[in-house]
Amino acid sequence: MKDSEFVNRKRPWVLPEFATPEGIVGVGGDLRPEPLIEAYTAGIFPWYNPGDPIIWWSPDPRAIFDLHNFHVPRRLAATIKQKKFRITVNQQFRAVMEGCAAEREEGTWITVEMIEAYTILHQRGHAHSLEVWLGEVLVGGIYGVAIGGFFAGESMFHRVRDASKVALISLLMHLRDRGFELFDTQIINEHTAQFGAIEIPRADYLQRLAKAVRLPVQITS
Repeated sequence: MKDSEFVNRKRPWVLPEFATPEGIVGVGGDLRPEPLIEAYTAGIFPWYNPGDPIIWWSPDPRAIFDLHNFHVPRRLAATIKQKKFRITVNQQFRAVMEGCAAEREEGTWITVEMIEAYTILHQRGHAHSLEVWLGEVLVGGIYGVAIGGFFAGESMFHRVRDASKVALISLLMHLRDRGFELFDTQIINEHTAQFGAIEIPRADYLQRLAKAVRLPVQITS
């Protein structure tokens, strides 16, 4: 590949427009905070199986939530209104990541290496969690990466019914109320589609991303 195709010659990925049809832009590298932030800022994220080298992705189309137009099912809205669950932000980041890694029958891509890397990112103020509690027990949560007014949702989990759904909707409302403009959910699936996730062309996503990362907003607890 030509040098001009690289985001940064020190990084193992190419610009998103040079991705493979599947959305792969690079293989290898590491998960230190600097390359992770550079990757997310460029519209790229890591996703790979345990034991494999890191694979960097920028799929087309890209799935997002419109923070001003997501869908809250009536039954779930009632559950949230009942205040059965208690919501916190950034209180148990590592526990949320570990919950996301453990609560998957099909296995997980959230390796120990990723937990360590994103915990460091959390300590530096760029990775965040929202926790769902039933009494004093952590029963669900969601985590992701934030840069300016951009949030990349990475994974969520639940240990009781509706906990992950409450986590997602609570996070969407939390970000909307604080002025965030872009919520990246990477690839659409049946679960996210029911709450209003949509697909947009990668080129449109990158334009929105470039504007969102410059916004002077932040997540607060």
